[in-house]
Parts: sequence; C-alpha cells; structure tokens
Amino acid sequence: MPQSDDRIKFENSKLRSALELGKDAAIHAQSSELIEALNKYDFSYLWSWMGVPIIQMPSDVMATQEVIWATKPDIIIETGVARGGSVLFMASLLDALGIGQVIGVDIDIRAHNRETIESHPMSKRVTLIEGGSVDGKTLDRVRSKIPAGSRVMVVLDSDHSREHVLAECRAYGALVSEGCYLVVADTIVAHLPENSKSRSRSQNLETGNDPAAAAKLFLAENPAFEVDQALNAKLILSSSPGGYLRKITD
Repeated sequence: MPQSDDRIKFENSKLRSALELGKDAAIHAQSSELIEALNKYDFSYLWSWMGVPIIQMPSDVMATQEVIWATKPDIIIETGVARGGSVLFMASLLDALGIGQVIGVDIDIRAHNRETIESHPMSKRVTLIEGGSVDGKTLDRVRSKIPAGSRVMVVLDSDHSREHVLAECRAYGALVSEGCYLVVADTIVAHLPENSKSRSRSQNLETGNDPAAAAKLFLAENPAFEVDQALNAKLILSSSPGGYLRKITD
C-alpha cells in the first residue's frame, strides 16, 4: 500500500514545535546557563569545519546552513575572519550549490590564518579583504566585489561593542538583498552574567554594550528587517539568539 506524502505536514509540525519552543522562557534560560557553564571549556572553540577551526556553536552552523540553502545568496560577506573556518564553511555550501563567493573582512588577517584559508580546497570561493569593516575604503573594496544583481547575505562577527555592531548593521544592512539575511553574531552575551568569560575574550563588554543591543537599535530604526521568529525560536545552545534578521523589503 503506497504511503501518503506527508512532507508538508511534517514541515508544518516542525514550525509549530519551533514556535512553541520559542515561547518556553525556562528552556532558553537553561540554555544560557549551560552555555555559561561550557565557557569554562571554551566550548565554541572545540569545533572545526573541513579541518579548520570554526569557532561556532553547532546549532549556529546548522541555522546558517538552513538560511543559505533556503535563500541561495550569490555573495556572503562575513566581518571577522578569525582562523577561517566560518568563511570556508559558507564557501563549501556555496560550492555545493555551484554558485557564489564569500567575502571575508577583518582588520587583521594573520599570515598563518591567511595561509590556512588560501591553501584550502574551498579557497576558490573566498575573497579576503583586510581593513576595518566600517572604514570607507574597506566598504568600497567590498562593494567592488559584488556583481550587479547579486543576492547578498551578511554575517557580522567582528568587534562586538554596541556602537561598532550598529555601524556594521547600518553599513552592511544596505547591501543585503530582499529575502536574504543579516546575521548579528554573539547576541548571547546579553543573556550571560556580567563576569562571563564571553564578555572579556577580546574586550570588556558591560551590560548593554553588546551585539544584541545593537540589533535592537537597528531594528527600531530600520523596518526593512525583521527577526526570523521561527528560526530564532529553536536556537538553543546558540551564540546568536535573536540575531538572524531577514530583509523583508528593499
């Protein structure tokens, strides 16, 4: 006896469960508490993608994969290259799709990290630009690498202070295509204790001086973007809860 096609029913069930999970404040609080406990072991630093440190939580890797597969951007811009795993991860997804380029922007791309990226099999889909992410010359270089008509996605993961992230949101949000995403990374900082290790890895981020505060200000001034409620609802053990913003209009 043939089985009925339940794909739509399955996806609708997933959506309902995700939205219900998003309403469960207790579970999200427990998630933040566990992330703080895992900071003792630098949990987000323990992973790699195709042999290169990615410095991401596994749930964010999956969420980013879902976004890229669903929206199929031609260009992905990431501010903050670090050791290169994230740009190579996104490049590998674009390679599977047979499209696109990842533009990695960082104020300091260290020689050994550049060598790792440029010698990797996915380097053919990566362009590195060294410079301050919101400097005029850097932005000009980024824009010059975006072919006309490209669908553009942006991930912001560099300096995590509120004013810097807000400046990045304003500068790079303008480049994001309708239907594509602006991902504000490390919003989890707003949900962790004042003395959290996450607040002091690269700089001291006091309460309110963080990516989540920047995203909130940006959304208040820019109605072209919305929080993807269904995606963010299921971000348990995530570095970027509430940080996946979808552009709904140009």
